[in-house]
Amino acid sequence: MKTFDYAKADSPEAAVAAVGTGTKFIAGGTNLLDLMKLQIETPDKLVDISRLDLAQIEEREDGGLTIGALVPNSDLAADPRVVEHYAVLSRALLAGASGQLRNKASTGGNLLQRTRCYYFYDTAMPCNKREPGTGCSAIGGFNRILAVLGTSEQCIATHPSDMAVAMRALDATIVTLKADGDRRRISIHEFYRLPGDTPEIETVLEPGELITHVELPAPPKGNQIYRKVRDRASYAFALVSVAGVLSVEDGKIASASFAFGGLGPMPWRDAAVEAALVGKAPSDAVFEAAATALLADAKGYGSNDFKIPLARRVLIACLRDLTGAAS
Repeated sequence: MKTFDYAKADSPEAAVAAVGTGTKFIAGGTNLLDLMKLQIETPDKLVDISRLDLAQIEEREDGGLTIGALVPNSDLAADPRVVEHYAVLSRALLAGASGQLRNKASTGGNLLQRTRCYYFYDTAMPCNKREPGTGCSAIGGFNRILAVLGTSEQCIATHPSDMAVAMRALDATIVTLKADGDRRRISIHEFYRLPGDTPEIETVLEPGELITHVELPAPPKGNQIYRKVRDRASYAFALVSVAGVLSVEDGKIASASFAFGGLGPMPWRDAAVEAALVGKAPSDAVFEAAATALLADAKGYGSNDFKIPLARRVLIACLRDLTGAAS
């Protein structure tokens, strides 16, 4: 591991003030420390934010929740308000990693996880995300776990977070403190960036910008589901995952919100999927149309071709469960 400077921050303001060139924030460190050991991340300085007063979950006047960036994943998943009103989030968190990692992993850090692409982790192989301009070894390589939506000629990596998929289905907002002291609120729909020609830039965060909170709107109406298909029952990243919230009124789908993991370089959401559902009576034909809308632009790269029919089947199964429709 490369040597680095280390500083402990006693406030969010002190944390952003301590930022310089090559600085990274560290909280639980469940992803960053691994990357540093492999010299994929080589910060010149770490600012430890783990002791900041950002580990509370508070109710807001609109009925939603404000979640501190340092709330551990285990605590968030077990919070009675989350279990009762945001079940999709609780289930997504419990589907991720192991109990030990969930005890350390923070809400803010979870949103900023780096891809688990094999080639990103192998410093002997070209990777545009790790070293811009070197190429993408995954295209034409072994890409079984990688993306089929939102890719580019520069990168086909997937975003690994389960929590972020549920957060996108719930229309979360990310609150930050910038290096100049200004605060801003960023919709999760605008937070992540597609790879395009700059796959190394994954979010809209500015250098030195610190996530302080995540806001959830008032609890959504209807049933909620999180389904994750993976290679083994635990401690595995999604091949395909679906976070869904859906309500039925007077025999028709009144509202629908779906996000997907394992398919794209960010937690994936497509308005066309929801448009294919809302106002329709639940049926296999309607569910098929939603799946077709989701996968209209999907592209496999060889060993991940199977994800396209798999995503179709998983989404349709989730829709049947959410609506009570018989298969």
